[in-house]
Amino acid sequence: MQIDDDFVAAVRAVVQSVSCGEVITYGEIALEAGVPGQSRAVGRVLAMGHDDLPWWRVVNSSGRLVPGHEPEHRRRLHAEGITFTDAGHVAGMRTR
Repeated sequence: MQIDDDFVAAVRAVVQSVSCGEVITYGEIALEAGVPGQSRAVGRVLAMGHDDLPWWRVVNSSGRLVPGHEPEHRRRLHAEGITFTDAGHVAGMRTR
C-alpha cells in the first residue's frame, strides 16, 4: 500500500484522539482511519517519527510493546495507569 498524505492525516487524527490511560491497536487505528486490514501501514506511519503523536498508546493486538522501545513504552504507559502482564504485555487491553 502506498502511504499517501490522506492516509497519514487519518492515522494521525486517530492517534491524537486516544486519551490518556487508553491504548489502541494498529488494527483499530486502520479501521478508524477507513482502511481496515492495513495495520502494518499504520506502523509505518508511526515509525516516520511524528514526535507530536502519543505513539506509546499504540500496541499490537496482543498488547505487545514496540520492539526496541519497550522500556520507554512501558514507562509512559505505566505513568498513565496502564498495567502489564508478567510477559510485559498490556494487561486487560483496555482498548476502544
